[in-house]
Amino acid sequence: MSRNGEKESANHATAGISIIGFVVVVAVSLIYYQFIYVPQANAIPRFTSAILEPAETTRVTMVEDAVLESSPIHFKPQEARAVLGVSNTVEWANNDSVAHTVTSDDPQYVDVINGKFDSLAHPEQTGANGYIESGGKWSFTFTKAGEFPYHCSPHPWMKGKVIVVENFS
Repeated sequence: MSRNGEKESANHATAGISIIGFVVVVAVSLIYYQFIYVPQANAIPRFTSAILEPAETTRVTMVEDAVLESSPIHFKPQEARAVLGVSNTVEWANNDSVAHTVTSDDPQYVDVINGKFDSLAHPEQTGANGYIESGGKWSFTFTKAGEFPYHCSPHPWMKGKVIVVENFS
């Protein structure tokens, strides 16, 4: 083989190794992006502190005699309106003589930060296995806009709704 043939063969080998190296680097980068970076970036929801700890609280009262099916009103207000980032923490106060719950009508709804919208799922906050005792309170912070109908588990005729709207100010 001539000297030029040897140089040409060495150049082809170097080019082939360079191409293989480039393909390996791109493949490793894509694997990292797909299986490490993207899942980590998507797993961590990001909210402003105003949404996580709003300045105001929307208050709902379980009225006296709410336990009675014949009572004209059970929750006051029956439809509570909250503004995301302003008043999206809702607090229920039980002014009735019996324990109640606040349980989502949608059993599939789970807030990405605060979990299930159901006082029964948060017994550590009520001190009574998730039941809001007479004189007790329970609160839930919503992190997305929407309509969230709820009821009392032991008294299903007690119905209410939280409407959380976007803050456009």
